[in-house]
Amino acid sequence: MPTLPVNIGSYLVNLCSALLLLTCFAIVAQRRLMACVDLFALQSGFLAVTATLVAYLTGIHHIYLAAVLTIAIKAIILPRILKKIVRQLNVQREVSMYVNIPTGLLICGGLVILAFFITQPIVHLGFLLTQDSLAIALAIVLIGFFIMVSRQKAVTQVIGFLVMENGLFLAATAAAYGMPLMVELGIFFDVLVAGLIVGIYTHQIQETFGSVDTSRMKALKE
Repeated sequence: MPTLPVNIGSYLVNLCSALLLLTCFAIVAQRRLMACVDLFALQSGFLAVTATLVAYLTGIHHIYLAAVLTIAIKAIILPRILKKIVRQLNVQREVSMYVNIPTGLLICGGLVILAFFITQPIVHLGFLLTQDSLAIALAIVLIGFFIMVSRQKAVTQVIGFLVMENGLFLAATAAAYGMPLMVELGIFFDVLVAGLIVGIYTHQIQETFGSVDTSRMKALKE
């Protein structure tokens, strides 16, 4: 059994969850693609720490494996793939966006409020250890979706998708203390394959349009 008191464990889990949320705001405020990738890797590191804390405090050992896979795939392998793509495409900054940074940060703040409002009626039904993390997880999912639809570069859209996946993983950890092991392994495999597909996808966009700006695809005609 863990020697760490439950109230301290709950505080640490919620603190890590809050750090995950802060990295979402940092990504929204960032134009440099390399910095966005680094922030995603940092967020994945916080997610792994959160999973490790939950595994230690609950004694559910397969969550340790999920934490290790999070570090290996999301904090190391996928960021390297994305950075290699950015270097090959020679696109360092996102000059144009569908929503500018100040407006985007305000929208994200509204999404956080919305997430807490939605989860307030059900949060008392959850476990004591991770009650507050459920609302934060939903906020991360919503902000990840916002990143996907508000950016024009394929790389940052992919980062938005991966941020959403991080939020879903945090929600599973917060609400149910992890998913069955085989489900977790399947999800990590899917995410890794998605990262490889993204490399092909962005390369094809660059070859066809001379840019990774997905708005150029509107020029396609039947």
